[in-house]
Amino acid sequence: MTGFASSGVASQGDSGLGWQWEIRSVNGRGLDVRCRLPAGIERLEPAVRAAIAKRVTRGNVSATLTLPQRDGASRLRLNREALDNVMAIVKELEGKLDTAAPRIDGLLGLRGVLESGDDATPPDDKAVLAALDQALVSLARVRTEEGRQLETVVVAHLDEIESLNGRAGTCAGAQPAAIKARLEAQIAELLGASPAMPADRLAQEAAMLAARADIREEMDRLKAHVAAARALLREGGAIGRKLDFLSQEFNREANTLCSKSNDIALTNIGLALKAAIDRLREQAANIE
Repeated sequence: MTGFASSGVASQGDSGLGWQWEIRSVNGRGLDVRCRLPAGIERLEPAVRAAIAKRVTRGNVSATLTLPQRDGASRLRLNREALDNVMAIVKELEGKLDTAAPRIDGLLGLRGVLESGDDATPPDDKAVLAALDQALVSLARVRTEEGRQLETVVVAHLDEIESLNGRAGTCAGAQPAAIKARLEAQIAELLGASPAMPADRLAQEAAMLAARADIREEMDRLKAHVAAARALLREGGAIGRKLDFLSQEFNREANTLCSKSNDIALTNIGLALKAAIDRLREQAANIE
């Protein structure tokens, strides 16, 4: 499910305190969390992942924490003690190595010689995580609203599947009289085979023909799957994976129904069923 939420605390004067969370989620088969935290705040990543996992069970979620800089936070400051130590080493090695004197840009490029001029006190971990929780509450509210809209779409797809399944049962090719006539013609063809088919083999072939002609079992399972999907919607919660599984079962029954069909009208209904089931499966992928 998709969603966006943000929460944070504005920077207060010259203190440099302030932060902003941005949480984004998009559809995903499982839960994939990506954290983007400023340098020095990486310690919070395990707590951030745990907080997200408590409220989200499915989707690709990115959590970004921004720490606003103060005016002048980008200024650099010379660490004279570090520079003095470097110069002392240079003087000690002077004359011992056949190299040119160090350049100023090389000295300033050494780690620790130049430092950031930002002396802002780092934010409190508990306060930052509390702001994260606020953002996650907002994200859950957005995803819940999307879920309500998706429920209407899913119910419409289930209604369509249920209607098509009912039409399959009333199709002329699925009626007992039509099935009987088709079986009689096929058995007569078997009886007229040359050489004559043994009685036990004939009985096996007749049983297989009868099983392939009857779609009542597939229709009953489709009806049961529709009822199970409606029950899941009433249950609520994280039902996306279960709907995914049910969509596969729907598709299996529709495939079998099409393979058994010897009637163009029934085949068309089976193809319409497969299309409706495919639309249901696409929506199931959007549901947590």
